Amino acid sequence: MLHDLVGALVDPDHADVLVQTRTVSEALAGLGYDPIEMDFSLDLKKFTKTLKNLNPLFVFNLVESAEQQGRLIYLAPAMLDLLRIPYTGSSTDAIYITTNKFMTKRLFEAWNISAPQGYLPARLHANERIEGELYIIKSLWEHASIGLDDHSVVVVQNALQLQQEMEQRRDKLGGECFAEQYIEGREFNLGLLAGPDGPQVLPPAEIRFDDFPEGKRRLVDYRAKWEEHSFEYNHTPRSFEFPAADRPLLEGLIAISKKCWDLFDLRGYARVDFRVDKKNNPFVLEINANPCLSPDAGFFAAAQQAGLSMTRIVERIIDDMKHDFAFP
Repeated sequence: MLHDLVGALVDPDHADVLVQTRTVSEALAGLGYDPIEMDFSLDLKKFTKTLKNLNPLFVFNLVESAEQQGRLIYLAPAMLDLLRIPYTGSSTDAIYITTNKFMTKRLFEAWNISAPQGYLPARLHANERIEGELYIIKSLWEHASIGLDDHSVVVVQNALQLQQEMEQRRDKLGGECFAEQYIEGREFNLGLLAGPDGPQVLPPAEIRFDDFPEGKRRLVDYRAKWEEHSFEYNHTPRSFEFPAADRPLLEGLIAISKKCWDLFDLRGYARVDFRVDKKNNPFVLEINANPCLSPDAGFFAAAQQAGLSMTRIVERIIDDMKHDFAFP
């Protein structure tokens, strides 16, 4: 079981990988495996030597970053490819591409998948015409809503202002950031789990913004995900109940999620995040390859709605790995 190297003093978003590790370890033991935990760092020689000595049947890949750098998440599967060791979840290429949110956005455009318009600071010219006025500034590489807060949504009148807003926030967002149009509306997460007949789309979940005061932007920021005593955390519940009128919308989200799975060549498990505007137009925000498997995370909540236990989830992820690696 490969996971991030977690020190004594880390933020809750990084420490959560240890919760995932314990949860998956119990499921593996229940399936008759003998799980061994191992952390991943940038000491690649030590990593290679340790892994060769262990000679594992396969690696359950839970790595989310290398030394808290999300952009290096691809190094773990890349090393496993080099060592020719089977591993669970998406491939090196799929992980790298989907972790770079702007690269993903460009592919959405090429494949006719609706996504908010986005800009990189270095590629935005001061006199360029931009669409709309509301933009959200995000980290290019980091996940878990790192750096997102009430001030992440900005009102700009031109490209120069937008470029300046990105430059001011880049350090807080891990060194590189981008801007995308802020979509006023609803937010949805759809999990996908590999199965014998292709990916199963788990019951759609909507993140509600209950009792948000007027003027407060409706977004799932860092507080909403990680600070349990915050207003945002306690007023963004996950809901799986929808009126009949939402059925066409949900069917559309399911179809787009399956398309993303196929086009990005995802495997094992994944999650697709959406924003839906007031006219019911869906926009894909991002794709999460190998999403969080903690018991309180959205993926497991959706799987439970489908009647799946953690043991069954882990078993299906392993089964998909066996198929891709011609596993005995």
